[in-house]
Amino acid sequence: MQLWFTERHTPNVQFSIKVDRQLYTGQSEFQRIDIFDSKEFGRFMTLDGYMMLTEKDEFIYHEMITHVPMAVHPNAKRILVIGAGDGGAVRELCRYPTVERIDLVEIDELVIEVCKKYLPQTACGLSDPRVNIHIEDGLKYIRHVEDCYDLIIVDSTDPFGPGEGLFTKEFYGNCFKALHEDGIMVNQHESPFYTEDAIAMQRAHKRIVESFPVSKVYQAHIPTYPSGHWLFGFASKKYHPVHDLAATRWNALGFGTEYYNTRLHVGAFALPNYVEELLRDVE
Repeated sequence: MQLWFTERHTPNVQFSIKVDRQLYTGQSEFQRIDIFDSKEFGRFMTLDGYMMLTEKDEFIYHEMITHVPMAVHPNAKRILVIGAGDGGAVRELCRYPTVERIDLVEIDELVIEVCKKYLPQTACGLSDPRVNIHIEDGLKYIRHVEDCYDLIIVDSTDPFGPGEGLFTKEFYGNCFKALHEDGIMVNQHESPFYTEDAIAMQRAHKRIVESFPVSKVYQAHIPTYPSGHWLFGFASKKYHPVHDLAATRWNALGFGTEYYNTRLHVGAFALPNYVEELLRDVE
């Protein structure tokens, strides 16, 4: 008998991966967590039946959500990561010797524990002494923070269930307040390709544009996410993501990244016409 994991992307489109075995299933207070093993993508995690990451392509997402802002901000020392209990964004941030403190705010402690056990290549940075883990709702945490961070990374799930509150105007306004005067916020921005996803993307973009003076969108290709075409948001109080890119400084760090480079950084902000139109409609 063959076992397949299938995720519905639209009423008419499904995405399937052949599974060797199921390694873990559990129900937390917030969601169902499953870990599967597959020949093509290695181990992968789903939350409530939605793909979160695979061993084979997680590097794309995590490199793009971290190195893009880090290559722009000249001196990001204090960083807040909301969501990201898998540890991938934290792993990439821990490569920077100049980072002094990373606050990880994850609502579901079980996600962290499961990833530490079953996805150690992703969760390896969680034991870094600079990382402080807060088991808390990111929406509530950010309300009480002011002028504290150089960078905020919002690595949330989709805009429903536990991640729903991380797509509101109140949340983005509180992120603005929590940043220093030259702070940057980066968020996963959904996909522009399928209609339902595009509407969620537009809604988030509209709220960010209303909260930040600089608000740009960039893209990456992530095979296991709906349509494979994924967007990220770059919002800043001061820095432009392309004009203020410090390519020479970043390249001097000598990181051996698999996806990100400073040439791709510039190109990622050159969006297809249909995406530009979707963004203009809400700007």
